[in-house]
This record gives sequence, structure tokens and C-alpha cells, in this order.
Amino acid sequence: MKSILFAASECVPFIKTGGLADVCGALPKEFDKNEWDIRVILPLYTCIPEKYRNNFKYITNFYMTAGPYIRNKYVGVFSYELDGITYYFIDNQEYFNVTEPYGDLLWDIERFTFFDKAVLSVLKHINFRPELIHCHDWQTGFIPVYLKNEFAADSFYWGIKTMMTIHNLRFQGVWDVKTVQGFTGFRSDLFAPDKLEFKKDANMLKGGLVYADYITTVSENYANEIQTPEYGEGLEGLLGARHFDMKGIVNGIDYKVYNPDTDKSIFTNYNVDNFRKKKALNKTKLQEMLGLDVEKKKFVIGLISRLTDQKGLNLINYVMDSLTDDFTQFVVIGTGDPYYENLMRHYAWKYPTRVSANICYSDDLAHKLYAAADAFLMPSLFEPCGLTQLISYRYGTVPIVRETGGLKDTVIPYNEYENTGTGFSFTNYNADDMLYVINYAKHIFFDRKRQWNQMMERGMKSDYSWTASRGKYEELYNYLLGY
Repeated sequence: MKSILFAASECVPFIKTGGLADVCGALPKEFDKNEWDIRVILPLYTCIPEKYRNNFKYITNFYMTAGPYIRNKYVGVFSYELDGITYYFIDNQEYFNVTEPYGDLLWDIERFTFFDKAVLSVLKHINFRPELIHCHDWQTGFIPVYLKNEFAADSFYWGIKTMMTIHNLRFQGVWDVKTVQGFTGFRSDLFAPDKLEFKKDANMLKGGLVYADYITTVSENYANEIQTPEYGEGLEGLLGARHFDMKGIVNGIDYKVYNPDTDKSIFTNYNVDNFRKKKALNKTKLQEMLGLDVEKKKFVIGLISRLTDQKGLNLINYVMDSLTDDFTQFVVIGTGDPYYENLMRHYAWKYPTRVSANICYSDDLAHKLYAAADAFLMPSLFEPCGLTQLISYRYGTVPIVRETGGLKDTVIPYNEYENTGTGFSFTNYNADDMLYVINYAKHIFFDRKRQWNQMMERGMKSDYSWTASRGKYEELYNYLLGY
């Protein structure tokens, strides 16, 4: 039996702020349980829903010191089984009694330093020695560093491999060396330019990338992009040097959760055989619900996103008046930068029958929009993988994206001469280019309905389930473990 431990700061269904949680929740369940023993370890946040928390089983507790600033701290260990996977939770009220999983950066660096050392310390107490620890994002960056340094003296830890997955390179966990040394207890020589030092500060993610045995990220194109100054966030040199120990694997989506044929959130169920008749019923119901003009011939564009610069909101702002013409409606769901939240509210006020701004995150409403929209807009500045375009396919909704990261890997641009492709894309981060492509998509939607429907069908038939990605992770795990 091959044993793997996923270490992460979030995981569905317990706690979620982004795509990282979906990966850690869905991927472990995909492996054959006769061959793989995959478990997951997380912080025990008090904001995990009580229906789970009340059923966690207490295993043990002990006290642990990381560095001089984190001394003699309580470490409680709980476990829980769900869908055949064992989850472990690290309990410490001082660090994880929170209403949100993340706070301010300095506090997060302290808490996740504690968590990283606890992950390794716990293994002996739970009688589980994984052959590989799969670490996710900067919050787990110190696990490989501790493993190859402080824990290297203990034969129990010899030979445990580590893999580091970058979900978003922009977030790295950077603070001054003196403070980070105080949290971690790491030797001074580890804060050198070829190890943890980054522009005179210390960098948690960099530590993980230097010491992990292998690096993955969430799409092939993003793996290449982050080796360039434009997308490398200051780590392109290190990532280029580790080029041969790095691979991009596109995330999957849960095909049971996102299935228009069985989805209980949507108004009318449909599938690849009957979407031509039934999908539009979802559009008119949603228009009615949101107070938009009820007209199934309107071109409805959906956007579900964090409302930030990264997601291309400044491009949308630039062309919004041209975008929302008499034939088009725009529905937004999301929260984020107050500037963009208010901007979306402003456009909904200005065009009440054409724009609906839902400044919230509602899973139920999101499903309704996937089923109702004709197109989904993702004009991202950068996008490591992106799940919205994959979910859109599932619901026969056509993505309009900028060619970056995983969007470039997963959206095949429409070719009207060959009648091929699964969506529309533009290359330059430019609002006029984006508007041009949206208008071109509308032309196909209104004037070439048959080709548009065939494009919807190709999207619905494409396979971005976790089964496809699992095979690639399996190959990597076997390679690292020498099987």
C-alpha cells in the first residue's frame, strides 16, 4: 500500500476560500483505495461547520516548540473519516480559533509555521508514516524545509519525499528574516539567497520550492509562464533552475457536483441530448429572479470571480457601457476589492434591466448562473488554472477568456472555417481586444446558431473530471517513490 499525506490550509467540505480547497477535497478520493492510502491534514479552525466538527474524534495531544517565538505550544490531534478518506486536524485555540481561515500576513506566517512543524511532529503520534507528503501553496512551504533539516536527524523521517504544488505564485508568505527565524528556529545559514532568502526577507513558499523533491502547478502553460519575469513573481530564476523537476497538471472538477442533468440548484435539468430545448428555460427563470428583462434571445454573459485586478475587472470597467448594449445582459457574482464591488453596483443601478450585481458568494446562485448564461467571461491578467471555464463547459456555457495559464490550456479558440473549438480567446491584456472578441462571439451566437450549439456540445462532451488528472498525479507519485 502506497501512502501519501496531503497537507493544506483548506479543503472542501470543511473550509474553502478558493480552488485549492476543491483540489484537496476531490483529488484524494479519486485514487484506488486498494493501492493507495491517501490522507489529508488541516488546521482545526473553529469556523469549520459544527456538523463536521462535532463528530471529530480526539486522538492525542502534546506540546511542541518551533522557534524562540513559538515555545511550548499545545498540539491537539483529531481525526474524521469521510468518503473513505481519513482527515487529521491540528488543534490549537490560540492559532485556529478564527471566523475566517486567513488573517493578516504576519499572523498567518506564525500560525502556518506552527502548523508545518506540527504536521511532521504528529506523524509519530498517529502511527502513520507517509512515503510522500504533498504540500499545497505557501502555507505548507516550511514542511520540506523542516524535513530536510531539523527532522533529518531522526531515522523515522528518512526517505519521506515531498512534493510542492503552486496554486497561485503571487502569494508567498514573505516577512523579515529575524522574525521568521524567531518563529521557525531555523539556522542562520538557511536564510541565504539559494535557500529561504528573498530580496533580503524570508520567503515560506521559496523554502518549499528549494527543498521539495518535486514541484507541480495547476496547468502546463502556467508551469512555463512562471519561469519568465512577467509571471515569475521574483522566483523565475529558481523555477527555471528546477525546470526538470516541475510539471503542470490541469485541475479537474467534480462531475457529480457539476452535472446539469442532476443539479438540484438549477431551474430545469438538461443534458447533452436535450440542451437545445431545455437550457434556455434556466435563462428566463434567472432573468425573472434577478429583475432583468425576461427575453431568451438576449446574450447573457456570466462572471463568477473574486473582484480583483488579477481577474481583469479593470478591462471590463473600461468597456462596460459598450458591453451592455440592447442585446446583452451581464450577471456578476463575487466579492473582493471594495472599488470593484461598488463599480458593479453602480452599473447595476445604471442599467437595471441589463446588469445584475450580486456582491456575495452563493453556491446555489452560481449553479443557476452556470446553467442560465450563454457565455462566461474570464479576462484574467494571470490564471494558474481556472475552474470556471471547466464548469461552464459542463453546463454548455461558452467561455470567453484571455490566453493565459490554464485558460490557454483548456479553451480551444473557435475557428469558423473549420467549425472547431470550445470557446473564444484573446491574447493581449487589452480591453479593446476583449470587446472585439465578445462582439465576435455575439455574432456567432445570433447569426450562426447551429455552429454555436455545436460548440456548446463539444464543451459538454469534453472531459475535465478528476479522473484524467489523477492518472498524471499517479505517474508522478510512482516516479518519486521509485515504483
